[in-house]
Amino acid sequence: QVQLVESGGGLVQPGGSLRLSCAASDRIASFNAMAWHRQAPGEERELVASITVIGSTNYADSVKGRFTIFRDNAKNTIYLQMNNLKPEDTAVYYCHAARAPSYAYWGQGTQVTVSS
Repeated sequence: QVQLVESGGGLVQPGGSLRLSCAASDRIASFNAMAWHRQAPGEERELVASITVIGSTNYADSVKGRFTIFRDNAKNTIYLQMNNLKPEDTAVYYCHAARAPSYAYWGQGTQVTVSS
C-alpha cells in the first residue's frame, strides 16, 4: 500500500510563505500524476495544483502566480511552495497520487492557517 506523508503546514501571517512536502513510500516516477488538494471548513475539497510524470503542471486560478508545485524524484517527494498567502488559503492540504489504471492514494493532510 502506497503511503503519502505531508508536512510543512502551520500558522503564517497574510503575505507570508510556506512550503509543503509530500513524501511517498514508492517511486513517484511510477505515478501518472501527483497533486495537492485542499479543503476548508464547510467546503468541498478542491484541486490546488497538479504535476504529471513528465512535469506538466496545472493550477487553480485562485493560486496562479503565488503557488508552485515541483517534484524531486530522487527523494520521492513533491512540494508546494506557497507565497503571498491569503486568509482564504486556510485549509487542510492533502497530497494525492494517481497510478494507472485507476489507483488513487491520499495523504492524511496538513493544516495551513493564514491569520494575523
